[in-house]
Amino acid sequence: MDRGRFGVPTVPTGAGDWVIAIGVAAALLATGLSGQHPAGNLGLLGSALLTAGGLGLAARRRAPLPVLAVTGLCAVGYQAAGFDVPAVAYLFAVYAAVRAGHRTITVAASVAMLAALPLAALVSLHDTGEAFAQARGALELAWLIAAGAAGEALRQAERRADEAERTREETARRRADDERLRIARELHDSLTHQISIIKVQAEVAVHVARRSGEHVPDTLLAIQEAGREASRELRATLEALRDDDTAPPRGLGHVPELVERARAIGLDATLTIEGEQHGVSAAVGRTVYRIVQESLTNAARHAAAGTASVRIDCRPDALAVRIDDDGKAVPGTAPVPGVGLLGMRERVTALGGRLRAEPRGGGGFTVHAELPVDRTP
Repeated sequence: MDRGRFGVPTVPTGAGDWVIAIGVAAALLATGLSGQHPAGNLGLLGSALLTAGGLGLAARRRAPLPVLAVTGLCAVGYQAAGFDVPAVAYLFAVYAAVRAGHRTITVAASVAMLAALPLAALVSLHDTGEAFAQARGALELAWLIAAGAAGEALRQAERRADEAERTREETARRRADDERLRIARELHDSLTHQISIIKVQAEVAVHVARRSGEHVPDTLLAIQEAGREASRELRATLEALRDDDTAPPRGLGHVPELVERARAIGLDATLTIEGEQHGVSAAVGRTVYRIVQESLTNAARHAAAGTASVRIDCRPDALAVRIDDDGKAVPGTAPVPGVGLLGMRERVTALGGRLRAEPRGGGGFTVHAELPVDRTP
């Protein structure tokens, strides 16, 4: 069972609407049949209109204005047929229409109802005074105003609650952005300078040794390579932390740039995109971009791969991305749980998708992710 805004269990919306509609229809029909009512075809027609007016309330959330029209016509119809029954279903419809924000149309329809009900009652009674009295009893103006006011009050309350929720989300996002930038500044101030010194000194030492014809120790070469790699990783980390969404977002349209960049550094990379890309959300597109970026980077820098293939399949309900390389990974070995792989998994899981990253049967590594797609029109 679902829970409401304050954690209280609630009946599913569709079932609750049908319960109310059936209850109103039964109450109207019972009221109509218990009082004076015409016999024959007029009685059957009035009973059908009473039932239809009540059952029509089941669609009041999805189509408030059509329900307003249907319940109003049914009320006029059974009044004309001779049933002296309050227009309860129409009051429910007024409440639903005002709650949905259709105030002007609801007021106009209610004015028309106030004029039509006496005429409908006059058809069956042929007495003007009694017809006006019956119409006034069927649709008291005070009840009409109360239904409209209740709908408007609830609409305003829901709007304020939604606004408060949106404000809380924006505040939390702003605090997260501030914290991310603070961490980026701390990393830059504490690590960048020291790593740069280590890298420069190692490169100078290697250069001097080679110019003098001396043997360059393997440890010195390892320090030089580690310094370069640390600089690249730190730069990428700082760029990710400082990505505050002010720059144009990266998505599916930027994946070809990643493939071209991989080719430029010597990786024979190919790209295949199938399906319709239109309507894919920015979050999904950004996640695909990061998965391809991380996979190609790992293939080129860590896996000693010569080739890599990127395949993106845009289906109506999901988007699948697969990256295969021919690197040094072998079957039966578990991938090292690095930060890049962990980040990919977190991004995919946050969108409700699935990620598989493991060595391939014929050697190399594969990354396969499936992301649900809620296409925007």
